[in-house]
Amino acid sequence: MKIAIVEDDINMRKSLEIAMGDYKEFEIKTFKNARDALKSLDDSFELVITDINMPGMDGIEFVKELDGKYEVIIMTGNATLSRAIESIQLGVKDFLLKPFEIDTLVAAIQREAKVQKVKKSVRKKIKSSKSGFLGSSEALKKVLSLADKACKTDANMLLLGESGVGKEVFASYIHKNSPRAKKPFVAINMAAIPDNLIESELFGFEKGAFTDATEAKAGQFELANGGTLFLDEIGEMPYGVQAKLLRALQEKEVRRLGSSKSIKIDVRIVAATNANLGAKIKNGEFREDLYYRLNTIPLHIPPLRERKDEILSIAEAVCKQNCKKYGFENKTFSQEAKEELLSYNWPGNIRELISVVERSVILSEDSKILKEELFLESRK
Repeated sequence: MKIAIVEDDINMRKSLEIAMGDYKEFEIKTFKNARDALKSLDDSFELVITDINMPGMDGIEFVKELDGKYEVIIMTGNATLSRAIESIQLGVKDFLLKPFEIDTLVAAIQREAKVQKVKKSVRKKIKSSKSGFLGSSEALKKVLSLADKACKTDANMLLLGESGVGKEVFASYIHKNSPRAKKPFVAINMAAIPDNLIESELFGFEKGAFTDATEAKAGQFELANGGTLFLDEIGEMPYGVQAKLLRALQEKEVRRLGSSKSIKIDVRIVAATNANLGAKIKNGEFREDLYYRLNTIPLHIPPLRERKDEILSIAEAVCKQNCKKYGFENKTFSQEAKEELLSYNWPGNIRELISVVERSVILSEDSKILKEELFLESRK
């Protein structure tokens, strides 16, 4: 635990530094005044211990400047009730009256350490539950680490990986953890839309733009304005539409079909594909300039066969969800079934695993799901 001690009295400051040096679990940094401390405090510090009566900026003013970023313990030689109340109102947890035994200070620090440990655990659980990921493999953690860095930026991203690895889940995660989180997340699958409708879906149309356009409709770019637009299976986008997409990204504006007016848009693009875009570029099927525009930050999501250490955790979580969904008592996998899950190659990745587990929950005869109830032999 890294602790900042702010004390103007040099003897007191040195005494605390020496005494606290015996406690190897604490990393102590001392400051002679509040202004020096403010210049050096960063996210690595977990606790601030400060005197109240100091020249220049006193302890109360200092705590106000900290603005709740750090937990604080206050120490003073001449406490008053009003000062104590003011400290408590600012969120100070402990108020130590000088002189005090070092054990008293250490006990206060240890209490705070326990509180912070619980807070970290809760934050971790909340973050995990909101992420949408069921696995916890090292491969997944590495990808999430890169995604977390990318989340803080506004750069376009290209998610690469086989069908079924969870690219839309990653896209949603990136949006929810970005500055655009409160704005729309709009997903569109290029492979699911007929070629002649993709342009109108992306950019919208005005009434009368074509035979069936009986009323105006906003496109996906407009609907995602301020937020994130997820373009799944981008490799399936018709070549002619690619040029219009590139222009929209460069000019930051779109024009509805049948309109002469441009609409300004502010959208972050997260695209995804399971295709080899390099090969498509060589074959003249995908624009190289669009590829570079989308591929600012590439994120390769490994297939499930490279994430073996999360197969069972995903399977067990999905099993539990489906037991609840279908009103069954909780079911578990037999040892042979677990071995079968681990040995299978999962060409359909997580999507296939979810399907297999759901089916096995429905068809299994007992609370133990047997190897043969996975029906994986027929898939090998």
